[in-house]
Amino acid sequence: MISTLAIGLSLALVLGILAQKFKLSPLVGYLVAGILAAQPWWGMPVEGEVVDEFSHIGVVLLLFGVGLQFHFKDLLAVQRVAVPGSIVCMLVRAITGAAFYYWLAPGATWMGASLFGACMCVSSTVVLTRVLADNKVLQTPAGHTALGWLVVEDIFTIVLLVLLPVIFAGQALLPALGWMTLKLTLLILCVAFLGRYIIEKTLTYVSRSTSDELFTLAVLVIALGIAVLSSHVFNASLEFGAFLSGMVVGQSKFSARAAGDALPMRDAFAVLFFVSVGMGFDAAGLLEYWPLALSAILLTLIAKPVAAYIVIRLLKRPSRMALVVAASLSQVGEFSFILASLIAGQYGLLPPFAVNVITGCAIITITLNAALYRFVPRLVKFFEDRGIGTAAASGAVPPPAEDRHRVILVGYGPCGQILGHILSDYDVETVVLEMNIDTVNRLVKEGIPALHGDARQRTILKLAGVEKAQAIIVTSSAAPAGEIAAAARGLNPSISIMAYTTYTRNAQALRRSGAESVFSGEEEVALSMTGTLLRGLGATEEQVARECSAARTRFREKIA
Repeated sequence: MISTLAIGLSLALVLGILAQKFKLSPLVGYLVAGILAAQPWWGMPVEGEVVDEFSHIGVVLLLFGVGLQFHFKDLLAVQRVAVPGSIVCMLVRAITGAAFYYWLAPGATWMGASLFGACMCVSSTVVLTRVLADNKVLQTPAGHTALGWLVVEDIFTIVLLVLLPVIFAGQALLPALGWMTLKLTLLILCVAFLGRYIIEKTLTYVSRSTSDELFTLAVLVIALGIAVLSSHVFNASLEFGAFLSGMVVGQSKFSARAAGDALPMRDAFAVLFFVSVGMGFDAAGLLEYWPLALSAILLTLIAKPVAAYIVIRLLKRPSRMALVVAASLSQVGEFSFILASLIAGQYGLLPPFAVNVITGCAIITITLNAALYRFVPRLVKFFEDRGIGTAAASGAVPPPAEDRHRVILVGYGPCGQILGHILSDYDVETVVLEMNIDTVNRLVKEGIPALHGDARQRTILKLAGVEKAQAIIVTSSAAPAGEIAAAARGLNPSISIMAYTTYTRNAQALRRSGAESVFSGEEEVALSMTGTLLRGLGATEEQVARECSAARTRFREKIA
């Protein structure tokens, strides 16, 4: 057993590092590590059953991690796009995948085809998050929409995992569904109320000790314990129980610490899951069923993102958002493995070659997804230069008045609102550029000029009157301030540009992009803390002002 784990994890480490070096997802390295570990080269037995058993823990912890990071408020924030978009696209992908399987797989049945299609319509949360983060779009509205989209797909997976034992247990469907609904309701109530009280008390008691390993152990016991309880007492899946326990811990005051302790542990076991999937992959078998494999790959890389793009555009969202979300979905990942393995292994409703095709499709699409995503900015620019899919104004913005200054605010969060009120008090014309359509609609109703659009687009800046504006202020650290500054400077060389950034290290790059005044969150927090500290020590306001001025000068010299 030890030799098996040593070989599998060592290969996963080396190949994961290599994959990251070539700017691919480490998952590709883990899957390839499994393929290599299964080869008879090592001079010692490599037991796939051992890796498979450990991978089950990885699956449970994966679902625990999903529950830990799942918040309905995140889904509600993007529900108008993510919910209808993901549902429509999952239906399209499932039907298309089922049709391909029925036509191309030997001995295919409609039941097997439907399940194959269901496995093909779920993307990888791990891969999507990594790709968006690497390309610095995770915290943008498009990134939030993509994550919300994945939340809906994850919920679909959870529901399917719950329904599989009932549908294929050989019982009468309606009575079985009714009994299952009752048991799951009891399980949810127990975990949500009684379990939450016990979990809160337990973690509170354990956290008072100075032992970090005891807290980590407590989190592991909660995750595995509720999963086993849901399986043996309520006949639900282990995965569903782990998801519930993660949600309960995620809503408690220990969510941040639990995430810090449990997610690295989850990642370690999840590596074994991907290694076990790779060990079961047969490249020769993929070539044998190449028509089905090719259709699955084309469905994932072409049909899947095209369907997502069309749906998002029909929902009247900008082309930039549609392209970012669509491109990030062009892969299949861990939940496809979980579903396919369960359907084939426990219920025998998919042949081994179908699972092999899904595994091969995942390896290829995960590899290509990270590589092809680099071309998305070029594609966005190509569309925008030709006026395709640029966001339209949500309300008419009057031309700049001759007797008033105009200032453009990019973003209308807390910082933007404060600046907007101050500018209004000084009778300055203010135009808000905001990506949240609900905020724009509210501002327009209040009589505040606002546009829904990307401030990097020259068309949007012109609509906002940037050519005659005195200043443009980027009030959100998540906004691409450098690109906005460059675009605004190109349209109005004399405009004053102010930008907000979280980190001081980014200030120099923003200044090179054209922003004269850059305000760092780190700098302002340090100065506020300095003032509070000195006042607490009895310093006069003159001393506080002098020290803060000196500190600001040191900051400026540091980033000059």
